Order: sequence, then structure tokens, then C-alpha cells
Amino acid sequence: MKWLRWFVVALYLVVATAPLVWMGLSSLKERADTISPHAKFLPTAEAPSDPTSPSFEATFEAYRELSVVHAGAQQSFWGHLGSSVLIGLVSTLASVALGTCCAYGFSRFRLPGAKDWLFFVLSTRFLPPLAVVVPVLIMYRTLDLQGTHVGLIVLYTVFNLSLAVWLMKGFLDEIPRAFEEAALVDGYTRGQAFVRVVLPEARTGMAVTAVFCLISSWNEYGFAMTLNSSGAVTVPAYFAGLQGNIEGMPWPQIAAGALVFVAPIVLFTVLVRENLLRGMTFGTIKQ
Repeated sequence: MKWLRWFVVALYLVVATAPLVWMGLSSLKERADTISPHAKFLPTAEAPSDPTSPSFEATFEAYRELSVVHAGAQQSFWGHLGSSVLIGLVSTLASVALGTCCAYGFSRFRLPGAKDWLFFVLSTRFLPPLAVVVPVLIMYRTLDLQGTHVGLIVLYTVFNLSLAVWLMKGFLDEIPRAFEEAALVDGYTRGQAFVRVVLPEARTGMAVTAVFCLISSWNEYGFAMTLNSSGAVTVPAYFAGLQGNIEGMPWPQIAAGALVFVAPIVLFTVLVRENLLRGMTFGTIKQ
């Protein structure tokens, strides 16, 4: 049955990579080929010697035009990508840091009503975020936070915090308390034991939590479009704003930008892949 397993894996690989391959091919085409009613899988051009025989001809013009400021946009793609990187990284770091500290308190100390508090933290995920977009918008206008990096950083941190707390509590519960007790006996303070003993053991959980938080803030569209229609506009909102382009949607540039936009997430996941794989199975085997 080994061939069946390889067949299933190969089939899944084809299905999973097909959108990325199509975007890659579209980024190498002229705009006329991307909007043609007849699908053109490869970028082609008519050969001068034989017009009936098209030849393969890729163009990298779409990647060069990522530096162009399109109608309806305030910056080029690279400016909006910088906003996405800043907002995504800072909100992820804040969510993981705060979530780890909160989870440590729930995991190590007897807090009155701890289960109720944990349920309250989890309940913040029950309501769709866009259900509160109107009061958030009013609050941000009052505080003058709309169109700012700080506004989205705070918002994404708050929405990812509940996920970070629950994920990290599960990982911290699996770390034996004997490690901290030994550190306390050796003269470490509680804070030193947390930093020097617990955090190194919890790095797998922090890597898993960071991946989920980064993906959530990186791809978020609703609040980015509502709160930051101008100013610190992220890439998803930038792509949506190109719909009003006079010349029509620049599909080759969108395909090229989407590939560049996906690359940091793929790179980050690859860099933490060892911790990610360990974190997914953390606690499944008794030590």
C-alpha cells in the first residue's frame, strides 16, 4: 500500500500548490493573457516568422511595476508591504509575550476562579471580530487611532491574545514544576527561573503560537480595510483598493505581489519548522 500513500501525498501536493503555480505563471504574463476568455497556461507570444505558432515568452514587467503607485493608492506595493511587516511582527511579538506571561500565571499559581477566567478569555473568540467593527471604529476615531500602525497593532494583539493564552497554557502545563523548584533552591528568583528555565523549555510552544498569530494578523482584511482606508494600509487592503483602477485590475502585478506577500510567511514557517513539528506533538508522549 506504499504506492497508495505516495499517490495521496502527490495528489495533495498538486492540489495545494496549484494556486501558487497559477499565480506564478500569471505574474509572468501580459495583462491581456490574464483576462483572456480562453485560459492560457503559459505566457506566450506570436513568433515573428510564424504568427500561427506562439512561442514561450515570460515577462518580469509585473515585478518591476510593483514599485509603481497605481491610481487609488497612496504608496507602491513595497510601502504597503512594509506596513504589513511592521504590524504583523510587532503584534505577533506582543501577543506571544503577553500570552506566555498570562498562561504562566494560570499554569503555576492557584488563582480564584481561574477556570472562569480562562473561559472568559476563550469566549472572546466566540464573537466574529467584524461584529464589533462599528464600536471599534467609533472608539478609534475618538482616540484618533484610525489610519495608524499603532491602531492595528493594538487591535491584532488583543484579538490574538486569547489564542496565545490557551495555546501557551497547554505547553506550560507539560513543563515539570521540578525544573523551577530546583532553580529556586539554587537561589534563583521566580522571575529568573521563568526567564532562564521555563522560557527555553517553552520555545516550541512559542514558535507554534507565533506562527498562528502571525498568519492571523498577516492575512486580516476586515479591520485593515475599515480602520485604515488611508495611512498605514496593509497589503490585503491595498489589493482591494485597486478595484477602482481606471485601467482595470492589474492582474499580473497582483499575482506578483501575492507571491511576494506569501514569501515571508513561508520563510518564517521554514525557519521555525523544527520547533513547529516538536510543538505539534508536545506532550503526546509521557517522559
